[in-house]
Amino acid sequence: MQNDSLIHLRVPAATKGRWVRASRAAGMRLTDWIVNAVEQHMPQAVKVTIPEGVNFADLHLARDPATGAVSFDWTPIERICEASGIDVATLRHAPEDRVAGMIVTWYEHHRAAGGARDAVQEDLIAETVAENRRGGGVSHHPGRA
Repeated sequence: MQNDSLIHLRVPAATKGRWVRASRAAGMRLTDWIVNAVEQHMPQAVKVTIPEGVNFADLHLARDPATGAVSFDWTPIERICEASGIDVATLRHAPEDRVAGMIVTWYEHHRAAGGARDAVQEDLIAETVAENRRGGGVSHHPGRA
């Protein structure tokens, strides 16, 4: 028994034709060519180093009670990027889910290492869990849900 998963794609005949020609030109099976093309565009995991003396609480994570907007101090993120060899601009000028993903992962490791709870992060996690139970993708301002 294989551990592979099957994916079905419906694409216009012209698109499939282009893909077949490109895969043949590359000397690859169509499936391998598609997988390679998709993987080239996927963000790769990056090893992140939290420098000595940088703590989760240094983010000063906050939430505006009127709008629900999340704010934080970029200084710890900048220090983490510097220690990890990451250009901070890749986080500052990217969709917010990129830096949010880093913060969530950092918090998971922080808590697993016995770090203190952060009320704002816990609130965001609870909100995400509730949204996912309802099908996700819908956010309301605090007090308007």
